[in-house]
Amino acid sequence: MNVKSKQPKNVPNLRFPEFEEEWEVHKLSDIADIVGGGTPDTTKEDYWNGKIQWFTPTEIKTNYVSKSQRTISKLGLENSSAKLLPQGAILLTTRASIGDTAITLEECTTNQGFQSLIIKNDNSNIFVLNWLKTIKDELIRKANGSTFLEINKTEIENISIFIPIILEQQKIADLFSLLDDRISTQSQIIENLQSLMKGLSKKLFSQQLRFKDDNGKDYPNWEEKRLDELCTKAKSGGTPKSTVREYYEGEIPFLSISDMTRQGKYLFSTEKTISKQGLDNSTSWIVPINSIIYSMYASVGFVSINKIELATSQAVLNIIVKPNVNTEFLYYFLEYYRNFIDKYITTGTQGNLNAETVKSFNISIPSIKEQTKIANFLFAIDEKLETEKQILQKYTEQKKYLLANMFI
Repeated sequence: MNVKSKQPKNVPNLRFPEFEEEWEVHKLSDIADIVGGGTPDTTKEDYWNGKIQWFTPTEIKTNYVSKSQRTISKLGLENSSAKLLPQGAILLTTRASIGDTAITLEECTTNQGFQSLIIKNDNSNIFVLNWLKTIKDELIRKANGSTFLEINKTEIENISIFIPIILEQQKIADLFSLLDDRISTQSQIIENLQSLMKGLSKKLFSQQLRFKDDNGKDYPNWEEKRLDELCTKAKSGGTPKSTVREYYEGEIPFLSISDMTRQGKYLFSTEKTISKQGLDNSTSWIVPINSIIYSMYASVGFVSINKIELATSQAVLNIIVKPNVNTEFLYYFLEYYRNFIDKYITTGTQGNLNAETVKSFNISIPSIKEQTKIANFLFAIDEKLETEKQILQKYTEQKKYLLANMFI
């Protein structure tokens, strides 16, 4: 995009070069009619299951919506405070979840958790939608209420908006539409790859799909093993006493489950460290590089491979595999096996696993050569998936930057 930086009064930091006019300030009510919602009597069956879409705040998750989870009838509309909104209206959540937005692709209604905007005077609804994303924190700060936080219609009407001429609005709207399309396409690519990975993992680990050796012959049959039969060591970690200051902020990376969920497959760092003294005065130990790190609490069944030496809490089982076991193969198997661990999880306020249970998992395992082929095959998809996620992250960061700099 060819943009230039401009700093006169009432213009954004980034701007298309063909526009010079200052942006005008208006009340939101000047450019949009603000319309609340309502809920028909839920005890009247003839008010519901009609042909009119009826949205609640939890359904506002994308930039555009069309079909709601529940619908109301014409009778329900006439006998409630719900209002019929035209196609193109901006749904703005103002109760419970505050500041979520979407443009409706067909006529609809909402419950009372919205103050929706019907844009007037040929202004761009896409421009206003993206501007609303920049003031979400402001909307949350304005919310008040004892039972639940809410912003009323008058407060929404009185919010100030800086707005350019229609042509510039449309140019900005087109840019964000293009970027949103790319984000949507990229998200779909990632979703398709995740679905492919899931489907192929199921076929590979159930042996519906088998590899041949380099001579085109079948590999030997898979063997059934307990997890601990595949390991030279499988032991949980331990946490040094938190009240002893000297046990922490040392030279040893100390992993918690949040590190695993934050980084994913490979672990390159930890948020916390412990000292040698803390290590020696706990059941923790130094886990060598390329071990399997398996979560037994909180995010149960989450799997990682460490790329640094580290110590861990008792919430994870650290697995060092034998020479005839491919670490990547075991990682992918345990990822696939997450679908089957519910029967092992203890009940209670927070389900978890214990180390002995994990070590007793039955695992079908092929020869090391077939393990390697399976691991390499799934790794190639995984690598592609990671690349696509990085592209999505760049698009997302680009949009965040533009939202911060193309609006006042």
